[in-house]
Amino acid sequence: MSAFQSAKLFLIDHIGLAKDALHIYVGLVAFFAVIVWRGWRIGEVKPLLIVILVALAGEAWDLRDSFVVKFPINLWANWHDIWNTAFWPTAMTLLARMTKVFKN
Repeated sequence: MSAFQSAKLFLIDHIGLAKDALHIYVGLVAFFAVIVWRGWRIGEVKPLLIVILVALAGEAWDLRDSFVVKFPINLWANWHDIWNTAFWPTAMTLLARMTKVFKN
């Protein structure tokens, strides 16, 4: 098992989050961290693209680990994880671009 998988299992076991919830938190933390770090606005596409890249990288690592240990690959589960990671950052980006929700 890779260090990445061990870290995920540690978080799931010791924080009490379900695997799906962990993906949601990772997406939100990546989204807001890059907004604060780079000074971008919520409605910009760049923070969302970073979240999608983080989600894709995590799933690529999961696929690699599955391949290495000869664990069956379930692409639907990988897509589900990407969807969970990117859903709320996508929703907030769309809200910021199409409504006045995030305006002063």
